Amino acid sequence: MIKDELATLTQFYTLIIDFFVNYSFQVIGAIIILIIGLIIARWVGKLTLRVCLRHNVDVTLSNFISSTVKLLLIAMVAVICLGKFGISVAPFIAAIGAVSLSIGLALQGVFSNYGAGFTIILTRPFVVGNTIRCNDVCGVVEEIRLAYTQLSTEDGEIITIPNKHIVGEVLINSFENTLVEGAIGISYSASPDRAIELTRQQLLNHPSIVKDPAPQVGIASFGDSSVNIAYRYWVPTKQQFELQFQINGAVYQAFREAGVEIPFPQREVTLKTPRPEEEPKLF
Repeated sequence: MIKDELATLTQFYTLIIDFFVNYSFQVIGAIIILIIGLIIARWVGKLTLRVCLRHNVDVTLSNFISSTVKLLLIAMVAVICLGKFGISVAPFIAAIGAVSLSIGLALQGVFSNYGAGFTIILTRPFVVGNTIRCNDVCGVVEEIRLAYTQLSTEDGEIITIPNKHIVGEVLINSFENTLVEGAIGISYSASPDRAIELTRQQLLNHPSIVKDPAPQVGIASFGDSSVNIAYRYWVPTKQQFELQFQINGAVYQAFREAGVEIPFPQREVTLKTPRPEEEPKLF
């Protein structure tokens, strides 16, 4: 029994000696490559993070990019080290490809937002402070990030739009201002020129209304009971409703003071009296 155990130990010892004799340089080379590779991967990861932050890239995305670069370098170093031992790396590469595909499919929505964010930053269809309307959402741009864009409204609401819902959609950019439209009806007996002039004066005299482009006033349509005077003007987006209410009140007050009649809906009803021969007979 002791002889058998000694023979086994001797065989194991010989195997170890043969391994180090045949593969000692490969082992040392693999260890050196691994250590140098880890150092380079860490340095490149930190360098990538600093570059992203220097260019005002989102912090979360910056960390993600730097970590991805670091892991890719470590994976490359590991493949090289395995090759030093004569181990086939083809199965590992196939596994990495399958995992990468799964991760890409799971995060395709996130990546599409980041891709759309890059497109917005490069093409600059709008900037912070512009008023945009997209997918029935309107507001002033407060912040543009790689994953989303934030808008604010006059009511103090914050609207967050994923960037993939902006790129490729119909986008309306009115810059700092918003177009406001209004209308008021006057009697057919009133002077439309007088009503247009009164409305134009209220628009031009208001200090908060944008003068370029100039406000527009004119006859919009002819109703059953009134001639409809329409007016259009630009105001700062954050004061849209406030100024719209002020202008409507000023126009109405100006019409009343000038004696311009604002009619209410009217209908003419004709009563027909039947002729004697048309009166129904009672039996």
